[in-house]
Amino acid sequence: MREDRRLWFIMFFAWVVALVATLGSLFFSEIMGFPPCTMCWYQRICMYPLTVIFLIGLIRYDKSAFIYATPLVAIGWGWAFYHTLLILGVISEELAPCVLGIPCSTVYLNWFGFLDIPMLSLAAFTLIAVSSIIFYKKAKNEC
Repeated sequence: MREDRRLWFIMFFAWVVALVATLGSLFFSEIMGFPPCTMCWYQRICMYPLTVIFLIGLIRYDKSAFIYATPLVAIGWGWAFYHTLLILGVISEELAPCVLGIPCSTVYLNWFGFLDIPMLSLAAFTLIAVSSIIFYKKAKNEC
């Protein structure tokens, strides 16, 4: 029973991270008026469903929620990592999928001199991925 509670809290943490990331991205685009680039949309496509997947997993206490979320987390993390490398100048702008509209290298905010929107996305996907790993390890020990 106690281990079930820990697993539920791990899933709750992943849901909170996904929810904050989703609401944060909506805040930046709809309230602050920062139009998302193509790569930001790809990351949103991966993040937004995670809030629903984890919420359903929490309500039903479905341990499979992390399995359903894994492909979205992996793809979203890859896009966020690529986008972060692009912003840092490690990857050339010519290799970005943003050919029309907002350039993918546009920096709308710069907290603490290094923290930008793609890095926030990378942090969110990383926290969810780490939560998944911890969840799997704890669930495996439970069996």
